[in-house]
Amino acid sequence: MITTAMSTVIGARRDRVWSALTTPNELIGWDESVVSLLEPNSDYPRVGKTVRWRYLLGTIPVVLRDQPLEVEPCERLRASMTLGLFRFDRTFTLTAEHGDSRRTRITLKLVSSNSVPMVGGQLDRFSVRRMASQFIDAKLRSLQKWCEQSP
Repeated sequence: MITTAMSTVIGARRDRVWSALTTPNELIGWDESVVSLLEPNSDYPRVGKTVRWRYLLGTIPVVLRDQPLEVEPCERLRASMTLGLFRFDRTFTLTAEHGDSRRTRITLKLVSSNSVPMVGGQLDRFSVRRMASQFIDAKLRSLQKWCEQSP
């Protein structure tokens, strides 16, 4: 298994960041890869209840399956994710930055297998780690920009 994690500080309160992570319309607003929720879900995220998102992998439309495993409001959101043949565990962890409740340190951790099968081959662990790092960096930057510009 490969574990990749990064964190950043967002100039917004934890409840604001949590809302951006868990309100479907907000998530669609800041994550350019998430196009829409495929079925209505008024209680997202709920442990054990899988939701499906229309998602763009580059320019290819796919379905992202998101099954929350752990939901601790304003603290932790862990889910099992399936994106095509790529399966991974995703965990967002939120804490106040050095006691400053107006700033949130957010960590995004992905745990995935060492290789990912592809048509005609597979991605090796180096490619998987590079993809995971790029994925995390893009998500954290977009989330930070959204939360700081949309209080």
